[in-house]
Amino acid sequence: MGKGYNAAIAANPYIVGTFACIGGGLFGLDISSMSGVLNNPSYLRVFDHPGPNAQGAIVASMPAGSLVGALIVGKLADRIGRKKTIIISGIIWVIGSILQCASINRGMLVVGRIISGLSVGLASATVPLYQAEISAPSIRGRLISFQQWAITWGILLQYFVQFGCSYINGVASFRIPWALQMIPAILLSSGMMFFPESPRWLIDHGRDEEALQILADVHGKGDAAVPLVQLEYTEIHNQVKFERSEGSKSYVDLLKPGIFRRVGLGMSLQMWSQLTGMNIMMYYIIYVFQGAGLTGTRGNLIADSVQYVLNVALTVPAIIYIDKWGRRPMLIIGLTLMAFWLFLVGGLQSRFGHWGLVSGSEVWVISDHPGLTKFIIVCSYLFVCSFAITMGPVSWTYPAEIFPMRVRAKAVSLATATNWVFNFALAWAVPPALASIGPKTYYIFGAFNAAGLIHVLFMFPETKGCTLEEVEEIFGQGHVFDAWNINSNVKKSLEEVLAQSEGKSEKHSGSMDEKYVGDDKS
Repeated sequence: MGKGYNAAIAANPYIVGTFACIGGGLFGLDISSMSGVLNNPSYLRVFDHPGPNAQGAIVASMPAGSLVGALIVGKLADRIGRKKTIIISGIIWVIGSILQCASINRGMLVVGRIISGLSVGLASATVPLYQAEISAPSIRGRLISFQQWAITWGILLQYFVQFGCSYINGVASFRIPWALQMIPAILLSSGMMFFPESPRWLIDHGRDEEALQILADVHGKGDAAVPLVQLEYTEIHNQVKFERSEGSKSYVDLLKPGIFRRVGLGMSLQMWSQLTGMNIMMYYIIYVFQGAGLTGTRGNLIADSVQYVLNVALTVPAIIYIDKWGRRPMLIIGLTLMAFWLFLVGGLQSRFGHWGLVSGSEVWVISDHPGLTKFIIVCSYLFVCSFAITMGPVSWTYPAEIFPMRVRAKAVSLATATNWVFNFALAWAVPPALASIGPKTYYIFGAFNAAGLIHVLFMFPETKGCTLEEVEEIFGQGHVFDAWNINSNVKKSLEEVLAQSEGKSEKHSGSMDEKYVGDDKS
């Protein structure tokens, strides 16, 4: 333990690459911590029956805190390290959970959620950054995708805890789930103490010997003489030296040619992941199913739980095949399907629905059409499946792999902050929207998916299987609106270079792909 981490843990690439994903699980825990109590009588009584605007503000307080957390990651993760930032995020989550659990009014609840949101913002930006810098290049895309899977597990576990506690009478029905969500954060903060720091951050801070030993433990089974370890160490060291010669790192670097476009792509992808409407389905699924004509608290909770199970299950194929299917096809197919399901549900709601009273509130609802109610619920499930197997994992993987190391912390921080800006806005705006424009809400999100599809088609180049040279060439050509041709042309132009390099790569215990795929030099 003199190393500051457990070498046996570091030797397992999947443990090193996935444990920090518990930080993503905190995001999922928070999502369903609210969706499971929206029609809880004790929750409504304690917090004075919040209306659409008030409930939207309560839910939106968490992404508001997350925005702040994501914005400060760029400085914090560069100053104290990736590992310590993740540990701090777990500690902050515990503080926020205590306040939520003990809250007796809306103000106290909002403060607790803001603090928890600060934790989620830190974790959601730092975890992919840490994974990208410490995971083996050949499995980096897969391991970063585990971030999304952890989110889905957090949603599922918290929701079932909420469902079980719904049988308890009184405030314990919502306070117990809010208290239990501290356990994963405690595991995260205590467990990360046994994990290594990012070797790239260590070299950047003059701790070369520690970095070399970590690279040896993670990629060379403890042997620093392994050629791949020596090569990676030399490359990182040379890269840091080059960056220092370029001057101090700042947010101004994000505006430089070759970087600015990538910042725009990373931010817009996180924006589209929110504008698909997926997290709204997670936050407010009870309202959605009520509008479809599903009544009764127990029946609604059971129907909701199916959606959360599907969310977990359908993320698995994406994790397994993301490096085979490619980022562009997954995004294009996912956005197309999600737009279709939303336009279909919106059309059915408009045709067969009407304004009516449900639990004392006026909502757009379908009544006396049990078959149609079931069909809309199925469409909602298919929407969730479409997101889980496409946009969900790619939205975390793509931003983490397109930036050079020099600006990665700040660029990923900015991209993640964009996620939280739109999460905050939508979480607050959707309840009033459902209460005022009803089915037109589905049309709006369907249009967002269609717009995202067009954006991806013309401006998002493929990064699957690209070596560092190919990624730099892709974003160095300057062709903004011809994404598919950019990638194919780069592949073709570098084919001979890669073939010639094969012999050299074999001498260093790995092919070009093993060594460079997903690497993060600039």
